[in-house]
Amino acid sequence: MNNKMKKVLTIAGSDCSGGAGIQADLKTIAAHGMYGMSVITALTAQNTTGVFGIAETDPDFVAAQLDAVFTDIVPDSVKIGMVSSSRIIDVIVDTLAEYGARNIVVDPVMVSTSGSRLLSEEAQEAVIGRLIPAAALITPNIPETEVLCGFPVRSADDMIRGAQKIAERYDGAILVKGGHRIKDATDLLYENGNTHWFHSKRIDNPNTHGTGCTLSSAIACGLADGLSLEDSIAQAKTYLNGALSAMLDLGHGSGPMDHCWQMR
Repeated sequence: MNNKMKKVLTIAGSDCSGGAGIQADLKTIAAHGMYGMSVITALTAQNTTGVFGIAETDPDFVAAQLDAVFTDIVPDSVKIGMVSSSRIIDVIVDTLAEYGARNIVVDPVMVSTSGSRLLSEEAQEAVIGRLIPAAALITPNIPETEVLCGFPVRSADDMIRGAQKIAERYDGAILVKGGHRIKDATDLLYENGNTHWFHSKRIDNPNTHGTGCTLSSAIACGLADGLSLEDSIAQAKTYLNGALSAMLDLGHGSGPMDHCWQMR
């Protein structure tokens, strides 16, 4: 009987097409040899070409899912993705604090890679004011970093300045993902005033559905395993690069990656 298996909880929306959200998270966790659990914040009708509908989970039912997890199988780390209302955010933050949840990684899903706003103003304020402060690490892309710091981010120096600005209001670590605007897939970790760059070549693959979900889940796996933040991020980037390099090609739009590339 394996009682030493690491356990990772993902709190996010469901992607019925399987490439992002809860489904991407659970595949990533399984690929790391860990036990995945999920609290679903919303159902979505989506595929590789777009999102066609969202059915938000009742906040009380989000709380019931969290209670069910934490009173039975306690996670070693928690990844939080799409949360679309301030009421759900309040429930998540309060419940995680009540149970003393650790190694919380927040992917602050606020702006799409194309620059479209994904949250109401009220929900965005709750992400910034409540959800982000609860995290050990946040993983904003460039558009999200701009929302959080309040100015354009167009260079590596801007990434540092943006992280410094965010750190004025937030004690945790910040991973600014440079892939959307900087030419290569270079990310910046800013923690306690220190900077660490993660360099990797950009993989020429148009199928990038779910990359943000996958990276944050893989980082949560590293933290669950007891790795340092730097090592967790480095391992997660290696895993993500492998999933992209497998060149899976499904669907009519920006397709999903091969989360199980290591098994083939």
